[in-house]
Amino acid sequence: MILNRNLLSVFLVLCAVCHSSAQIVAFGASNVSGFKVEPSQTWPAQLEKLLQTKGYNVRVINAGLEGDTTTHMLQRLDSSVPNGTKVVVLDIGGGFYNDKLHNISRDQGEKDMHTIAARLHARGIKIVRELSYQMPENFKQADKIHLNAAGHEELAKVLLPEVISALNR
Repeated sequence: MILNRNLLSVFLVLCAVCHSSAQIVAFGASNVSGFKVEPSQTWPAQLEKLLQTKGYNVRVINAGLEGDTTTHMLQRLDSSVPNGTKVVVLDIGGGFYNDKLHNISRDQGEKDMHTIAARLHARGIKIVRELSYQMPENFKQADKIHLNAAGHEELAKVLLPEVISALNR
């Protein structure tokens, strides 16, 4: 009986840690994952630091996948966004750049993103839109798609008030 109580205590602590570490998920494609930048330079990593500086005890999980499509994002949604997530910063531009390579139409991409948003809302998860594709060219790499290190830093600053607002709702 004592062993079972100890195991239960360990399990409850681990569950609490899992939930607290999954409060925010950055979900999308290469501009989330950090194409050609160091992991510590990505906007999810920088956003986590900014939130912690503001006193928020959160973890931002980087669920970005380079080369991802909207259809694959939809397929991996549940495994990438764990239970206990409060906010998803959703890369709404991600995947669309790759859709032509995978014969996924723009219309299908929009349907996929709508379904992703609906499923997150159904789980009670707030969505903050990540608009890296709208960042000025000086914040992008030579391909004019992917953010450079300065772009990631700036995007984290832009997202900060939106994420704080979502956390406080």
